[in-house]
Formats: sequence, C-alpha cells, structure tokens
Amino acid sequence: MQKPSVLFINRVYPPQRGATGRMLYDLSGAFARAGWQVTVLTTGDAAQKFTDERGVHVRMVKAPTESKTVLFYVLVWLKLFWAALFLNKHQLVVSKTDPPLLMVCGDLIARKMGAAHVHWSQDVYPDLFPVLRVGLPKFFYNFMKGLQINALMRCERIVVIGRCMARHMITDKIPARKITVIPNWHNPSLDARSIKARQDADSVFGGNSQFKKKLFNDDAPKFRVLYAGNLGWAHPIQTILGAAYFLNEDYPEIEFVFIGDGAGHERLARERARLGLQNIRFLPFQPEENLRDVLESGDIHLVSLRDNACGLMVPCKAYSAMAVARPLIFLGPEHSEIARLIQDFKIGQVVAQGQARQLAKVIRHYRQNGEAWYNAHNAAAKTAVYMHPEESYAAWIERAAEIVGDQFSDSNVTRKVKAA
Repeated sequence: MQKPSVLFINRVYPPQRGATGRMLYDLSGAFARAGWQVTVLTTGDAAQKFTDERGVHVRMVKAPTESKTVLFYVLVWLKLFWAALFLNKHQLVVSKTDPPLLMVCGDLIARKMGAAHVHWSQDVYPDLFPVLRVGLPKFFYNFMKGLQINALMRCERIVVIGRCMARHMITDKIPARKITVIPNWHNPSLDARSIKARQDADSVFGGNSQFKKKLFNDDAPKFRVLYAGNLGWAHPIQTILGAAYFLNEDYPEIEFVFIGDGAGHERLARERARLGLQNIRFLPFQPEENLRDVLESGDIHLVSLRDNACGLMVPCKAYSAMAVARPLIFLGPEHSEIARLIQDFKIGQVVAQGQARQLAKVIRHYRQNGEAWYNAHNAAAKTAVYMHPEESYAAWIERAAEIVGDQFSDSNVTRKVKAA
C-alpha cells in the first residue's frame, strides 16, 4: 500500500533556532511515525538533501543569512518556490508562516502538484507588519493582503494555534468551516525526566538547586520571575520595567531573569541601566539539554504580548511554563488565547499592559502566599498533561488523513501517534 505523503515548507528548521522550526521538527517526526512519507523543504547554510533518523526527507536550499529585510524574505520565498518545482509530487502541502506570505507559495506549489493545501498559521502576515513597526506603503500592504486572502480561500484547511487567531481569520471573511484550532505544544525534551524523578532530586518549588547555583553563581535565595525566549516589538517591556522599579528597593529577593539574546534584550539592558535597577538579570541562550532545569529555575513565568498583536500570534513560551508546572503571568489582552488558558485552567493571572503596579502586586502575591503559588502550580501540572504534544500531533494527523482520503482510520492514527 502506498504511503500518504506530505510536504512541509518553512524557512527555519533545526539546527537553526526558532519556534516555528522546532514545532515543524516535532510534527514531521510524528507524521513519519504514523506511516506517512514526509518531506521538509527549508533553508540552511548549504544546499543539501538527506533523510534523518526518523525517516523524514529534508531538502535544504542555501539562503543568505543577513539582516531580515523585505528583500531578504522575498529572496527566500523565491528560493523555496523554485526548489519545490523539482520535488516529487505529494498529496498534501503544508505551508507555515516563515517567510511571510508563504501560504501563497504553498498554494502555487499545491496546485502544480495537484495536492491539497493546508496553511499552518503561526503568525498572521501581512497583518503583523504594522505591529512589528515594519513600514510599508499602503498600496503594497493592500496588495499583500489580497494575495493572503486569495491563497487562504483556496486552502483546504487553515490550522490556527489559538481561538483568538480563529476569530481574526473569520473577521477577514475566511469561512469558519476552513479553520481548525490545534494548539502549539511544549518542547518534548521537557518530558525527558519524570515528575517523580525530579521530585526525588529536589523540591518542586526549588527546582534543581545545584544547577541554579551554577547558572546564577549566587547563593542568596531569590524568588525569580522568568522570561525565556524572544523579546521583540510584539512583546512590550515597559510594564515589566515599571514593576521591577516598584519592587527594586523593598523586595530585593525578587529578581527578574531574562534568558535569550537579540535586539529586545539589548533594549531592555539599556533601560535597566538608565533606571538603575538591580533586580534584573540577563542570561544567554541556553542549550536544549539544560532546558528543563532553566525553566524550573523560575518560580513564576512571564509572557508579554502587545494588545494589537492579539489574534496575530500566540506566544508558545506559555506552554513551556505549563510543562514545568510554573504559575504564569500574562501581560496582554484578556481575549487572547494565553489569557483564556489562564482563566480556564487557573494557572496564573492576567495583567493588562501599562498596569505596572498591578503586575508588582501579583508578583508579591505569589511570593508571599505559598498556597496561591501551589494552587497555580498544581493546576499548571494538570494542564500540561491535557495539553501534551501527542494530543496536537494526533489532531494534526487525523485532519490530514481526512483531507487526503488515505486508508488510516482516526482511531488507528491516534493509536500510532501515542504509541510512538
């Protein structure tokens, strides 16, 4: 029996950094384990073809690595499209959102192959450009918007990662029947050690104390507010800075920790120096083998999203907080997906942007009220089980099987994915 086949397209793929690439790596492996023929079209330092240990065929095209300008993304888009023209036919083409308007490329490739097209919307472009302060002439923005809508309307299915994104799509007149919500997931490497093993080694509250001592080079007990990951224009810092300012003198044991690199962290470092704050610490990007220990080093996790980015992106760092059973504070609009998760499962608090005193109050509350911390911790642990990666994999493969009409039943697909 011929295997059903799927082609995934995205600019980023491991070992390159990037959440969209890591999600694609996880999902492509799940498809391969479930019996699909899987090809990933991506970019790399050199053009190459290989089949990895999971049976996933990877076709890389060489792309420049200079600053991410509009011209850069256009060049990457064209390189991916050109490479796709020489690939074998597939039954299903799945486009992601890096580079922007990749759904247009996916639409053209799917039509040439006679394949079904699914767009996996991690971010919504060109709608995000104004949020990210990318200035575009109005006529050019409207042109891109028209391309986006036309390509989405021809999709067999659009997979979005949050209910807020589904609402945004519907306001763009995309039929609701085309839209499927499948949430993102935490890095599967976070499941490498069982909860019991971690509890035997150290307290749940303290995390790995030896690792923390080495990571922070500090013996003083701290209550750490952790922000791990991207800090771009869609992730405002002013409210966080304000809360740090209010807590700086009277609560020296509360420390804000930012892990990562890039322009956002440099901007935050300048503001820390300008305000003379002693309670903000920076750590560089950490290797994956340290991921769980790094995330457990935070007593609470922080996620920030600009109000006008709601429905256009969903910060996946929230799922990592749940995976390590940490209370989560979300700075952003109450109707966003992360806010809804917090409200539905009682795993933390939602604070509006601009409410620095309220953020400081919530942090003090978790620092001083052990019962509140443990209630949110226990809720996050239960939610992580419900939001486990295999659940999203199974939903993806079931929908894909329905689209291509292969002979896998839903129950068989689910069983294969969860048994892998």
